[in-house]
Amino acid sequence: MSILGRNLMEPEPTLLPLEPEVIESLAAGEEPVDLAAKHPTSSLVWALLAEEALDSGYTVEGYAYARVGYHRGLDALRANGWRGQGPVPWTHEPNRGFLRSLAALGQAAAAIAEHGEVERIGTLLNDCDPTAAEQIRALRS
Repeated sequence: MSILGRNLMEPEPTLLPLEPEVIESLAAGEEPVDLAAKHPTSSLVWALLAEEALDSGYTVEGYAYARVGYHRGLDALRANGWRGQGPVPWTHEPNRGFLRSLAALGQAAAAIAEHGEVERIGTLLNDCDPTAAEQIRALRS
């Protein structure tokens, strides 16, 4: 990208590494609950567990799964140069596990009326990628 038109004060986007074993296992039909034990650092696995729990009405379990995915994602982001701010683009597929965990955490926090957390998560999700919430809603509908 040319420096023209780019905000030089904004950090470079953070791009998480691929998780080919997780993607291949999911494509082969392996269940996220089984993958969590094999790949506990995968935010995508925890996001899938959180979404499934929330969709089934298990709010507390969904909150817990999403919280794990969020923290595993923060660990991965920091290991890849993220310093607490800057873009985490949805268009980079390996970032989606973190972003989905974050969105699920916001959904679960709203369900238990943790209003401050909902606001903080919404701000972080928007700061990471302003299109992520809409993309996640479209993916899940």
